[in-house]
Amino acid sequence: QVQLVESGGGSVQAGGSLRLSCAASGYTYSSYCMGWFRQAPGKERVGVATRDSDGSTTYADSVKGRLTISQDNAKITLYLQMNRLKPEDTAVYYCAAGASPYDCYSPSWWNSGYWGQGTQVTVS
Repeated sequence: QVQLVESGGGSVQAGGSLRLSCAASGYTYSSYCMGWFRQAPGKERVGVATRDSDGSTTYADSVKGRLTISQDNAKITLYLQMNRLKPEDTAVYYCAAGASPYDCYSPSWWNSGYWGQGTQVTVS
């Protein structure tokens, strides 16, 4: 059974930095897609940054140049380095992974993927 566990959230002042981690276990495939999503209070969950099976990355316009997604393939751990944080970055951040390499070909692979429990990021 695949499990995703996020960590690294917390409270920080505007302009500060945080680094989120997402440790995956039980994932048996050699290639996979993963990503970070966030949900602010009263709003829908939205994509922040994704990393496809081939290593290509995409970012939401609101975070380009400030947030960086990376991955440690050996440990199957996904990271999100967040710099120059803004109050509007406040949200619960979720990690997601594609259900299979085949699912990763779908432009919305996260809809059928695995999800972590989320970690709170508060920027004041």
